[in-house]
Amino acid sequence: MMQGLIQGLRSCWQEKIKVAILRNSGGNSNSKSMLSRMGCFTVTSSHQAMEMEEKGLENMTVADVLMTKGEESVGSWVSCRINDNVDDAMKNMAQHNIGSLVVLKPGDQQHIAGIITERDYLRKIIGQGRSPKYTRVGEIMTDEKKLITVKSDTRILQAMQLMTDNHIRHVPVIDGRIVGMLSIVDVVRAVVEEQNGELKRLNDFIKGDYY
Repeated sequence: MMQGLIQGLRSCWQEKIKVAILRNSGGNSNSKSMLSRMGCFTVTSSHQAMEMEEKGLENMTVADVLMTKGEESVGSWVSCRINDNVDDAMKNMAQHNIGSLVVLKPGDQQHIAGIITERDYLRKIIGQGRSPKYTRVGEIMTDEKKLITVKSDTRILQAMQLMTDNHIRHVPVIDGRIVGMLSIVDVVRAVVEEQNGELKRLNDFIKGDYY
């Protein structure tokens, strides 16, 4: 599913480029030649398509994406405790409109015991007919020993691949201690914003704003 989404974003981006070039060049032969070289009129291999995508994203890190979530989000996250009941944890998620919570160790504000997600609730509470009011977070969370994590200096494309390969939507960002949470929504938003920036620069180039 994730690979299909990224492919869709890439196709949409190429279509926007095509429209921009044709609109600003009158559809002449030079514009068609440019489109052909960029892969908008010819079929490129998946490797070439990925290279095109990486040109604008290869230097972006997880820390950059966390910054785009707002300065107040860097170094802050919504959390719960191992002994909290699952019902309260789900209400916490709903209140903040998020899909996961960091589970902190007792008496510790910086080191995590695991994470709990909507998927944990569906599979281990609803799927097993358990009561969320009488089940502790620690009973259904993903334990720290099984967690897949990234660092703040991890390349965003590496994080994207990690999430895709492991079929996960949330990864803690750990630099010795918890510094944030990265979601697949954050990653997709970063890809879209970067591609929109590339499109703007291309438009400026076509219009002659670059010399």
